[in-house]
Amino acid sequence: MARARSGGAAAWAVAVAAAWVLLAAAVAEARSPAARRVHRHLKRLNKPAVKSIESPDGDIIDCVHISHQPAFDHPLLKNHTIQFRPTYHPEGLYDDAKSSIGSNNAVDKPMLQMWHRNGRCPEGTVPIRRTKKDDLLRASSARRYGRKRHTAPNPLSVDPNMLSEGGHQHAIAYVEGDKYYGAKATINVWEPKIQQANEFSLSQLWILGGSFGEDLNSIEAGWQVSPDLYGDNNTRLFTYWTSDAYQATGCYNILCSGFIQINSEIAMGASIFPISNYAGSQYDISILVWKDPKEGNWWMQFGKEYVLGYWPSFLFSYLADSASMIEWGGEVVNSEPDGTHTSTQMGSGHFPEEGFGKASYFKNIQVVDSSNQLSAPKGVGTFTEQSNCYDVQNGNNGDWGTYFYYGGPGKNSNCP
Repeated sequence: MARARSGGAAAWAVAVAAAWVLLAAAVAEARSPAARRVHRHLKRLNKPAVKSIESPDGDIIDCVHISHQPAFDHPLLKNHTIQFRPTYHPEGLYDDAKSSIGSNNAVDKPMLQMWHRNGRCPEGTVPIRRTKKDDLLRASSARRYGRKRHTAPNPLSVDPNMLSEGGHQHAIAYVEGDKYYGAKATINVWEPKIQQANEFSLSQLWILGGSFGEDLNSIEAGWQVSPDLYGDNNTRLFTYWTSDAYQATGCYNILCSGFIQINSEIAMGASIFPISNYAGSQYDISILVWKDPKEGNWWMQFGKEYVLGYWPSFLFSYLADSASMIEWGGEVVNSEPDGTHTSTQMGSGHFPEEGFGKASYFKNIQVVDSSNQLSAPKGVGTFTEQSNCYDVQNGNNGDWGTYFYYGGPGKNSNCP
C-alpha cells in the first residue's frame, strides 16, 4: 500500500510540475514583445464603453462616448470640434425613382444590423464593434490589422500584368474625366461563399483621386464578407480609406484614427440583416458619400435616415479638392488555391444574365457634381478582368435609373 501511495504522490508531483511549466510558459508568452504589442493595440482600439451589447452573431458592440472614439487619436484631431451635421446635403437626395420592382421584392422592410436585436446605444455615444485578441492574431501583424493591399481596380490600365494585381478581381461600372464630389448607389445584399479564409468578397463604391500609383486617394463603402478580418462569414457594412494607395494610411471602418462617427445607430463592421435569397426576397442598402462644399469633409450616409459621419478633408491630398474617378461594383481575392481559380463568389455567386432575384445589382447609381447636385453618371464604362469568372452588364430604365448586374461563381468550366 505504501508503494501505491508513493506512486500516486509521484504522479501528482509530475502533474503539478507540468502545470507549473505550462503556467510559466503562459506567463512568458504574455510577457513576450508580440503579446505586449497585441495588448497595447487592443487597448488603443477598444475605448471604454458607456454600455456594451452582445450581438446574436457573437460580436460585442461597445457604446463609446462620441468624443472618445478612435478618430481622436489622430494628432491633427486633438482639438477638433465635431461637426454634428453636414452643412449641405446633395440636392435630389430624396428624389429617387421607384427603388424596387418585382412582387417578391422586400426592400420596403427595415434593414437592420444584427446587434439591434439585443439593444441600442444611447444618444451621445457611437457603436463600435469590439476588436478581440483572435482578430489581431489572424492578421499578418498587429500593424497590418484592418488594412488591405492595393485593390482599387484600374480600368484604364493597358498593362495586362496589372489587371489582377495581387490576385484581386473585379466587375465594375465606372466614370472618369470630370470632377466628382460624391457618389450614391443602392446595392442588394448577399452572403457570397468564400473558399479560403484569406480571401474576401465585397460590393462597394470607390471615390478615387490621384493616379493608380503610390499617391492614390480612395474612400470606399459597401458590404463585405471577410473571414480574415471578422472571423466569420457574415455580410457586414464596411468603409475604407487611404491617401497613399493602401501603403501606410487608412484602414477598414474605424480601426485607425481618421473617420469621425456621429451616429449612435449603425456600427461599422457589424452584420447586416436580413440578406437576399436566391429566387426569393431581395434586400438592399443605399450608400451615399459626398463632399461638404463648405467644410470640405467627406460625409457618408446609410439609407435615407442615417448620416454616419465624415472623413476630414486634411486626411487626403487629391480628395481634399475632388475625385477624378468613381467606381461601383464587386471585388474578390483570388489566391488560386491548388493552382486553380478560386470558387469564392462575387455578389450572389451568379452571372448578371440571370437577372433580378438571382444576380446581384447596383441601381440608381449617381454622382454628385460641382453644384452639389445628384445626377445620373455620363459615359459609364464597365470593366472586368475575367468575364468567364465574374461579369458585369449595365443598363438604364425608368424604375432603376442607371444600373448594372454583376458577379459570378468564380471557378467553373469556363474559368479553370
